[in-house]
Amino acid sequence: MEVIDRPASCFGERRSGAQIELVVIHYTAMETAEVALERLCGSEFEVSAHYLVGRDGSVFRMVCEDKRAWHAGAGSWAGRSDVNSRSIGIELDNDGMSQFTEPLMEMLEVLLADILDRHVLPPKAVIGHSDMAPGRKSDPGRHFDWRRLAEKGLSVWPAPLPGGNFIRDAAVFGYPVDAGESAILSAFRQRFNSNARGSLSEDDKALMAGLARGFPAEVA
Repeated sequence: MEVIDRPASCFGERRSGAQIELVVIHYTAMETAEVALERLCGSEFEVSAHYLVGRDGSVFRMVCEDKRAWHAGAGSWAGRSDVNSRSIGIELDNDGMSQFTEPLMEMLEVLLADILDRHVLPPKAVIGHSDMAPGRKSDPGRHFDWRRLAEKGLSVWPAPLPGGNFIRDAAVFGYPVDAGESAILSAFRQRFNSNARGSLSEDDKALMAGLARGFPAEVA
């Protein structure tokens, strides 16, 4: 895998000796990778990420993995905040309304496999920005193929189980349930039940129960 270095201005030290426990997936919501890189590497907007994967499969490194990039912002996962200090952030060159290109997905799979292997992380460590910041963020969105990653051992996918309690199971999986049921349901559906609409359904409950019972929230 060829990695192109484009150093960012905004980063720092991981706080309180935090170790890498998560990989957070984003989309850029910008017109091109170059436009996104200019924003992510500059200092004006106080934002950065460790990597950006372009639509053509190019991989850019903006922040070294041992440093704290500024990609996640407010939110939490598995009951803990400061996700920036315990994660690697990957931006994907996508406008948020289009399908993700095949070259992008192929290189993302290579990059994720490398990161998970080097840091000895399980597939459940890979989450979306919307997972840890429900109601505030929607990336990588409904067009992102989480099932494909799960089939390659790079994320998780639930087998539905009956009799679940949606919010209780969401907390076990890792969602910050203080965001409220509506925000959690929206974030959950974007990732695991993208065709669903309307109020909380039995399908939603069963899928969340499958996540909770199969993949508890501890990712360290």
